[in-house]
Amino acid sequence: MFKIPFLDLPPLRGAAGTVRLPGSKSISNRVLLLAALSEGRTIVRDLLASDDTAVMLDALRALGCGVAQDGDTVSIVGLGGKLLAKHAQLFLGNAGTAMRPLTAALAVLAATQGGSFEVSGVPRMHERPIGDLVDALRGLGCAIDDLGNPGYPPLRLRGPAPLALDTPVRVRGDVSSQFLTALLLALPLVAEQAVRIEVIGELISKPYIEITLALLARFGIDVQREGWSAFVIPAGSRYRSPGEVFVEGDASSASYFVGLGAIAATQAPVRIEGVGSESLQGDVRFIEAAAAMGADVKTGPNWLEVRRGAWPLKGITLDCNHIPDAAMTLAVMALYADGPTTLTHIGSWRVKETDRIAAMATELRKLGATVEEGPDWIRVQPLRDWRAAAIHTYDDHRVAMCFSLAAFNGLVAKQAVPVRILEPHCVAKTFPDYFETLFGVVRADSADIPVITIDGPTASGKGTLADEVGKALGFGVLDSGALYRVTGLAARRAGLDLDDGAAVAALVPTLQLSFRDGHVFLGDEDVSARLRAEATGLLASQVAAHAPVREALHQLQLDFRRLPGLVADGRDMGTAIFPDAALKVFLTASAATRAERRYKQLISKGISANIKGLREDLEARDERDKNRSASPLTPAQDAQLLDNSALTIEASVAQVLDWWQKRRPF
Repeated sequence: MFKIPFLDLPPLRGAAGTVRLPGSKSISNRVLLLAALSEGRTIVRDLLASDDTAVMLDALRALGCGVAQDGDTVSIVGLGGKLLAKHAQLFLGNAGTAMRPLTAALAVLAATQGGSFEVSGVPRMHERPIGDLVDALRGLGCAIDDLGNPGYPPLRLRGPAPLALDTPVRVRGDVSSQFLTALLLALPLVAEQAVRIEVIGELISKPYIEITLALLARFGIDVQREGWSAFVIPAGSRYRSPGEVFVEGDASSASYFVGLGAIAATQAPVRIEGVGSESLQGDVRFIEAAAAMGADVKTGPNWLEVRRGAWPLKGITLDCNHIPDAAMTLAVMALYADGPTTLTHIGSWRVKETDRIAAMATELRKLGATVEEGPDWIRVQPLRDWRAAAIHTYDDHRVAMCFSLAAFNGLVAKQAVPVRILEPHCVAKTFPDYFETLFGVVRADSADIPVITIDGPTASGKGTLADEVGKALGFGVLDSGALYRVTGLAARRAGLDLDDGAAVAALVPTLQLSFRDGHVFLGDEDVSARLRAEATGLLASQVAAHAPVREALHQLQLDFRRLPGLVADGRDMGTAIFPDAALKVFLTASAATRAERRYKQLISKGISANIKGLREDLEARDERDKNRSASPLTPAQDAQLLDNSALTIEASVAQVLDWWQKRRPF
């Protein structure tokens, strides 16, 4: 996950490959709560790992459930409908799928068994309405105190209190289907007699209620329904664990890759695994909307394949009541259409993680789009003259993921522009590795992938600076100085004759080499310490003598130019390897300063050293590097010179990032 202030997406040009979806958020949190309310142990497999499920698991632990987690498998020892903890303060972040059902379940349990529970969340959660659910629970007889603004969290749920189970529980259905879901999950706990729930007004997001009903059936509750207006929980209902539950992939998250395929999969499809024709989730019907816009979609029981069909896409008018979350993706796809796209019946957008109608309209306009909006609709015109924009994400995971598709603007615009996603880590709510997954199936022209080069003499600190700049931007890092050492080490391990230049050169493209946090990895092995050994240096000198090896390593360095960008350090990165780099930095420091740094480094490792000797060695090496015939050590003509003799690493990083920001179009 990119835990950085912003992530810049360069222009993207195509897509193909396979995506395995994380588990459904809606199913994950429903299953966790159902397992917690049941008697016995439930094994939940393929659980979504996200902020929303994390707060639910923390809440269940606080309530006394046995929780054991191993990767995406969680074992829940349920409460059997009995409160083990009678008091708890539960922080539920911005997870509506945790806040609403837990509020209902704890309200009825506190009413019948006594106790006091406080539920709260982040500031945005305290702006998301829950009054309709609270009114329904109070009408049942539950004692609920507003701890902030009436009708919004935080709340206190307390008891005991007598419940009026012989009259229907009435709840509005036109604000959020989560209120009805919460009651359906909670009321089996008190169904000594049949309990009737009546929906006031039109029920929105019906497919989410279908998920709830299907999962209730898995846990032994057979809800009787009268269309979408009333639901009856049979007398004597009791939760029974099914023993094991598998969570299917998140259909809402699939929408971004369905949209990706419709826009950019021209040669081969984007295959999405984890949802398909047998999915419980209503959002899988997003494929119908994508097909209406021109996508070529194929389906299987647990997979989808999407490629571009009509191009440009077709503008549509669509009632999105059945796919409220996934419909956000259509608003960005609309930019690639042949006419306006109007999405209606999306009033629930306004009470989600942010006011999504306002957010989408605002951010689409930043790109240059013409957008109209109403209380429960939005209309988006196609866009041809795109503007580079920094997309504010409002701490809303779906805003961040939707607008990643705007990076394909070069497929329709005369001039392709990058797109900046602010606070990209907000995707942790449902899809922590979203951007990494996206980069695994998209293609960019090499020239569009930004590169920052940091060259300089030995011991100038360029490796540390490159690593810190890379972390700040989410870019990959290339330590070119380590390449020959890694090649020599790998060749020796492979049993190659180091005098056979052709054989060693053939090995180079197979090296699984990466640089992270100042360390060098060969595959999964950290070889940093091994590379510093004198014996490895001798191996490097031996393989470097071969022209085929140098050519292969040159190509390997070019191959490090990957999404979303690269910071490359060495001696000739800006002059010989990446002469088109968007920013070139030439880092230096006096020989005296560098010698002192190297001295402290060696002493800290228990290695004896002499400052005078180190300085003389550095000066001699500088002279050799400056006068060598191939790629002499010299700044590129357009390099920024940075003398860090008197600068901290933090100050050096800040300077490079400032230079970089001034070169960006945002």
